[in-house]
Amino acid sequence: MQALHLMRSLFAYKAWANEDLYDSVARLPAETRAAELHAALRVLNHIHVVDSIFAAHLQGQAHGYAGLNTPETPGLAELRARVQASDRWYLGYLDTLSDMALGEVLDFTFVDGKPGRMSRAEMLLHVATHGNYHRGAVGRILVQAEVAPPPDALTVFLHRPAAPA
Repeated sequence: MQALHLMRSLFAYKAWANEDLYDSVARLPAETRAAELHAALRVLNHIHVVDSIFAAHLQGQAHGYAGLNTPETPGLAELRARVQASDRWYLGYLDTLSDMALGEVLDFTFVDGKPGRMSRAEMLLHVATHGNYHRGAVGRILVQAEVAPPPDALTVFLHRPAAPA
């Protein structure tokens, strides 16, 4: 299986897992679980900020972020719309790449001002694995708030009825 095909599958999985997780976070009762909802939104916003930063790096553009989260916390609906747009962007971006382009090394600057140098594949893998790690943290917040987190394992995604061939 080619690397680009695996990347597309990984980012389709990421988009699917995001949708299910946002559905679960929406079940947090804001009246009685405001602290948990805010904590979940902070983590989800952090994921989105990092996704946005690396999208800019991949395009050779400035990202405009001064840190790995924003001072303000967007609401659930607004953040979800941003994440959906970002997920679509990554899937579309992958459609523009070749396997050879995945190996291209790019220079950039981390938000702390230090220089960075990664291949496109390394950046994409970072985005995918970073989000996966933090979705697990949101799942733990949901459990503590007595809301069942969605099953988000790659195997569940690959074996669901609508799984890609």
